[in-house]
Amino acid sequence: MDAGEILLNSGLIDPQQLQRSRAHEDASVLDAAIELGFVNEEDALRAVGGVVGLEYMDLSTLEEDKDLASILETFPQKLIYRESLFPIRRKNGALIVATSNPFDLYPIDEASAATGLSVLPVLAGRDEIARLIKKHLGVGRETVEGMIAQVIEEDEIELLGDIETDGSELSDMAQEASVIRLVNEILLEALESRASDVHVESQSAGLTVRYRIDGILHTQPMPPEMHRFEAAIVSRLKIMARLNIAERRLPQDGRMKLKVKGREIDVRVSVLPMIHGEGIVMRLLDKSAMVFELRSLGIDGAVYDVYRKLIELPHGIILFVGPTGCGKTTSLYASLLEINQPDIKIITTEDPVEYQLQGINQIQVHSKIGLTFARSLRSILRHDPDVVLVGEIRDLETAENAIQASLTGHLVFSTLHTNDAAGAYTRLVDMGVEPFLVSSTVEAVMAQRLARRLCEHCKRLYDPKQDGLPPDFPWEELAGGQIYEAVGCRECRHVGYRGRLGVFELMPTTKEVRHLAHENASTWEIKKAAIKNGMSTLRVDGWRKVLAGQTSVAEIVRVTKGDTDVELVS
Repeated sequence: MDAGEILLNSGLIDPQQLQRSRAHEDASVLDAAIELGFVNEEDALRAVGGVVGLEYMDLSTLEEDKDLASILETFPQKLIYRESLFPIRRKNGALIVATSNPFDLYPIDEASAATGLSVLPVLAGRDEIARLIKKHLGVGRETVEGMIAQVIEEDEIELLGDIETDGSELSDMAQEASVIRLVNEILLEALESRASDVHVESQSAGLTVRYRIDGILHTQPMPPEMHRFEAAIVSRLKIMARLNIAERRLPQDGRMKLKVKGREIDVRVSVLPMIHGEGIVMRLLDKSAMVFELRSLGIDGAVYDVYRKLIELPHGIILFVGPTGCGKTTSLYASLLEINQPDIKIITTEDPVEYQLQGINQIQVHSKIGLTFARSLRSILRHDPDVVLVGEIRDLETAENAIQASLTGHLVFSTLHTNDAAGAYTRLVDMGVEPFLVSSTVEAVMAQRLARRLCEHCKRLYDPKQDGLPPDFPWEELAGGQIYEAVGCRECRHVGYRGRLGVFELMPTTKEVRHLAHENASTWEIKKAAIKNGMSTLRVDGWRKVLAGQTSVAEIVRVTKGDTDVELVS
């Protein structure tokens, strides 16, 4: 009885699905049925294992053997990578090995011959086996040891653009097949992990690779042998980004375009010289994964209703504020797309242009040739726009030009680096803008942060104790509500969170706020007046998202400052 008949007899697939699975090319019936989505891999392996006499093991909940490191030292590496076998533990003189192929016993016999032990196979999901391989042996181990020498498949990763080399020894080393595959594996693993940034750092102990996933850096296990290829890896990345591989003393910035399984990925590359070598940070911009929609970003309820009216104003300035990496640009893009119509001309000036938006005219700032925000903004106004986006107000000249644009009948969007919404008014005055201009042109300020979203597959209800929560937590709103906490499962890579959502603080410029800004009042006074008029702070919006089950208390405490001052809250 083959796998197809077992699945059919178990009621997991029907005859038509069996026929389609048998007709699937380049895959066994079992793999085809899983790949086509007819059956869950765990259910299929349990059914097949029950017939052929192999136990199914959930590796995500498995307690690891304390001697696993010594077991891996004696286990043939080629069987791990070529056959996807992974040794689990020794038991009664035998070695338990996980496999996802219940019908191929030759590798099991080969493992037994190589280790001199009796090998007992158990079934496990291929993704879980792959996770253990990367966790214990690191990304790229297989390539470092030269176990796979095939050409990179075109449907995996493809560099869009020509490669230029200088013919040096280091350049030639960076073009070797093993180095190319090693770099590709680092990038592929980052994309599969949903990383926004890849940090390749030269440390005294060797090369370190870290991925920023949902705003948090995670160190990626790497084999010790990787350190010998440090110079070649750095050179390969610099070649891909069209940078000078001979220049190691000055910072460099570049970019590359990749095509990964049909998806186009833009990569911004920054290189910095450090005491132990060069550090590289790559920002991964996956166009297909981005959704520029205000509601999906977390702007909802009353905040959305007020903000939607603000972005339809004929003129004025709307500012987004917050630290670097808090999603201000994404929110601005979503705002533009919300109002983008054929009868509205929108022009942006950005540094850099992160995503190309259909129907919107975008300008890339080039400070080296004199095309600054201020200069491009002056030229933009001669192109008869209705709406203008300035990537960032960095200096007095840009601020004055943005104000001039708003005074001449344009709606201007831009960003500032301040901690909260009220700080935007005083920040502009500190730059040198007259308070009466700030008060008369700024229509609203939106502060934001990014909080990690709880994984829907494993988040868990819990009963909070009042003494264990921050003093500003709204207990009165908890009545009848529920709070969730992070747990961790295979879907979220055992972190407890998957994806992020925005936490927002919208401050419309009301008559009272306008008066205070005109009088050059302090940030504190402006914020107090806004709260009195009904503004929800970042912390309050965060608590709403906790009560809605979208994120956790710990996450809001991490990304926002508490509103604990009695005078402010009262």
